Amino acid sequence: MADVVTPRALLAVLLLVAAPSTSAAQSQTPSYGHLRLIAPAAPGGGWDQTARAMQQALQQAGLVHTSSVENIPGAAGTIGLARFASSEGGNGDVAMVSGLIMLAAVVTHQSPVTLRDVTPIARLTGEYEVIVVPSGSPFGSLAELLDAFKRNPESISWGGGSAGGTDQILAGLVADAIGVSPRRVNYIAFSGGGESMSAILGGQVSAGINGLAEFAPQIESGTVRVLGISSAERLPSLDTPTLREQGIDVVLENWRSLVAPPGISAQQRRRLVSVIRDMVQSAAWRDTLARYRWNDRHLDGDAFADFTASEEARVRAILNKLGTGSPAASSWRSIGAYPLLVLISFVGIALALGVSAVKSGGLTAEPAGAGWKALLIIGAGIALDLLLLERAGFIVASSVLFWLTARAFDRTHPARDGLFAVVLSVAVYVLFVRVLQVPLPAGVLAGLI
Repeated sequence: MADVVTPRALLAVLLLVAAPSTSAAQSQTPSYGHLRLIAPAAPGGGWDQTARAMQQALQQAGLVHTSSVENIPGAAGTIGLARFASSEGGNGDVAMVSGLIMLAAVVTHQSPVTLRDVTPIARLTGEYEVIVVPSGSPFGSLAELLDAFKRNPESISWGGGSAGGTDQILAGLVADAIGVSPRRVNYIAFSGGGESMSAILGGQVSAGINGLAEFAPQIESGTVRVLGISSAERLPSLDTPTLREQGIDVVLENWRSLVAPPGISAQQRRRLVSVIRDMVQSAAWRDTLARYRWNDRHLDGDAFADFTASEEARVRAILNKLGTGSPAASSWRSIGAYPLLVLISFVGIALALGVSAVKSGGLTAEPAGAGWKALLIIGAGIALDLLLLERAGFIVASSVLFWLTARAFDRTHPARDGLFAVVLSVAVYVLFVRVLQVPLPAGVLAGLI
């Protein structure tokens, strides 16, 4: 009889077994019904990756019931920052991914809204930068790429994220380390990782710079070749020499963080800080770090606020050294090809009209049909300028444009007009590059000017 289990005893055992499960389930009650995450960039980049990785980790760890990601691209995150600060004030159910790139963009774009206008929550990850070329690139090593860069800096184009961000900072630091003025770096900025990757794989730029995680699929598939990484020591997961190993004394780590809107209560801030602490300790987040090869750089509270302040001072010093701390020092492409062409065309037309007026003692009526011929010649000059601008350089391309424009109005003195076109092109180049600090492509004359 002692071995007989009564129904009542069996029910008691089942209740005892179920009790811990009930308690555990209660402890996993989500802190948020729904948490919105803002990625202030286009899909495909590091901020977008971070926001979507957080979304999955928070849900898998049971810290939120649901989560969503919203993309607000533009100006290296400063557009998203401004919208976040102005429209989400006091909202405790939303957070935005931020980091070093946004800190640099605030300085570069002289943004009126800064990270001081939002609530710091935590630093999350760190990631090293890699320099890559497409698999079909003629550059088989970093040494070959930098040799070509030293011979003709403007002939090598570097593709990466938004102007003033970590990618451009690395390009400038590398240039400075090998004795090339960072102002001569031909940096092509892209608003999103997908756009940047297409340009790199399509050979539209000579080399690409970005975070290791963003290049990971292409590295594994062999469509890009890594020439160097910005870590202090070689990574076990990537058999690629560091920049230091190759004689370039540069180490750079991009960090990403999370901020909340301004005006949230102390309780709302504590809740979000606590949830992020639980997230970074979860198995889901540890798997995320391993998958993306991110470094765990979790830091929160006042320590993170102090870190952000010190980083702002460091970034300002670096950008001032590299000449990228103001809009005037950005790439010539940031001006826009069309406005630049219009400027050159109007200068050329004004020159031609002035020369014609001086020679004739005043503008005279042209024979019927001469106006159309002049327009065709000017159109040919603009087309040649577009074709020659990148390869031959600004001075050569503009000289051709100015000369053809002058020829459109007067064909009697080609040598004199040609000399005047060259002098004007050199003067405009010096004005833009030396005075306005806007780098223009030097092309074949890179070693002389």
